[in-house]
Amino acid sequence: QVQLVESGGGLVQAGGSLRLSCAATGGMFSRLSMGWFRRAPGKEREFVAAVSRSGRSTEYADSLEGRFTISRDNDRKTVYLQMNSLKPEDTAVYYCAAKYTIMTVLPTSGYDYWGQGTQVTVSS
Repeated sequence: QVQLVESGGGLVQAGGSLRLSCAATGGMFSRLSMGWFRRAPGKEREFVAAVSRSGRSTEYADSLEGRFTISRDNDRKTVYLQMNSLKPEDTAVYYCAAKYTIMTVLPTSGYDYWGQGTQVTVSS
């Protein structure tokens, strides 16, 4: 069983930056593809970014326009989401997710393990 705990959310002004972290316990972290999702008020949960098991491959939602960067540290069993040039429309609860995969698979859905979420609020 994999447990995921997010941190790093908060209140930031438009144009600012935040870095989210997701620490994993249990399971075999190096065999997990990791992803970030978000759910804005009144909207469905949506895919944000994914990183492969090795960290060498990444995938992003087109809407992010290159503002976010996902990375991972397999020694620390942690995945990160660096968010720059934040906009009010980025306000959401951000969730970390994990899925056992092979090689460089970058799933945008079908994750098996989820964190409890961390709130990100961007003020205008």
